Amino acid sequence: MPAIHPTAGLAPATPAAPLPVAALLALAMTGFICIVTETLPAGLLPHISQGLGVSAALAGQTVTAYALGSLLAAIPLTIATSSWRRRNVLLLTIIGFLVFNSATALSSHFWLTMTARFCAGAAAGLAWSLLAGYARRMVLSHQQGKAMAIAMVGTPVALALGVPLGTWLGNAIGWRSAFGVMSGLTVVLIFWVLAKVPDYPGQPARQALPMLRVLTTPGVRSVLGTVMAWMLAHNILYTYIAPFLDTAGLPGRVDLVLLVFGVAALVSIWITARLVDRHLRTAVLVSLAVFGAVALLFALGFEMLATTPAVLYAGVIVWGLTFGGAATLLQTALADTAGDGADVALSMNVVAWNGAIAAAGVLGGVLLETWGARAFPWALVVLLALALVIVRSARRHGFPAGARTGGAAVVGH
Repeated sequence: MPAIHPTAGLAPATPAAPLPVAALLALAMTGFICIVTETLPAGLLPHISQGLGVSAALAGQTVTAYALGSLLAAIPLTIATSSWRRRNVLLLTIIGFLVFNSATALSSHFWLTMTARFCAGAAAGLAWSLLAGYARRMVLSHQQGKAMAIAMVGTPVALALGVPLGTWLGNAIGWRSAFGVMSGLTVVLIFWVLAKVPDYPGQPARQALPMLRVLTTPGVRSVLGTVMAWMLAHNILYTYIAPFLDTAGLPGRVDLVLLVFGVAALVSIWITARLVDRHLRTAVLVSLAVFGAVALLFALGFEMLATTPAVLYAGVIVWGLTFGGAATLLQTALADTAGDGADVALSMNVVAWNGAIAAAGVLGGVLLETWGARAFPWALVVLLALALVIVRSARRHGFPAGARTGGAAVVGH
């Protein structure tokens, strides 16, 4: 669990110590591997299908198996390892990626591949519950927001560049070799962690907070509710961007649209790093409101998207700018709110986040089959309005006003 720094809540009397950038980037690399490992099969389904001798639909379940591993394993693994030294837990997750990506690369049997994918997902679930708390622990309380922004940068980089690059590699050298490259990256990361990432003790078992107590901590459910509504809205559009563009009269533009989105998300990380420590609540409210406005524009002006592509690309840029910092903002709010129960709360965040991804696949599919892709923006408007209501009502606990100071907000700053 993140330790409470003795200077938490106080303004630093001396200039801030330099951020441990090399260590934080090792955490970012871990997140990058999590995302690319999860999404790599999506671009290689025909090759995986042929290689394993199954249908494309069955090959697609390798993504489902990974998500299930994260959903089911995040909380129990986090609790089981809470007393372990933190670097040992981090190395365990990375070694898990090495073993299970290698097994995926070598396997010629569908169910062995599915098992490896499920276990890789479990490693990711543990990693995601660990990374934010680890980043916060490396720095003083007033530096935690910037530290988390650096540690979370692997996600938008993976979405913007890692997935297309992995798909290109798979097409160029084979899908098995693509997973082999991921294993090679984990070997590099193991040595990087050993060289640059500091170690910290775990939390003694007698001090560990039970899951129910963490869940009932004031504000925790508000943050988790916001995560579910916001990520459900985002993933409906992100998952079904191809049929949305087809219906809008812009077929064949998926790669370009997602690249524009990814670059905007990277810019958002830099902006978030500058805002998260003093304006977290405002940043969340503005992000939700602006994303909601874009969704409303898409809903009301759907017909003009085909004739005015610039409007769609502008909307995608704004969407990326509002999403890129979401992980940093939400995990910072959750860790601050949960206090000593931060690691357990962040494991719940993994479940909520992955649950939203899975639910988006189902809900988006129902919307697509029933009303078509035109229904997506309206669904986003409703979900983002719900998230706004939750955040506005959580002014005291969850998303307090004012500058954050490692677990509390200083009203009036």
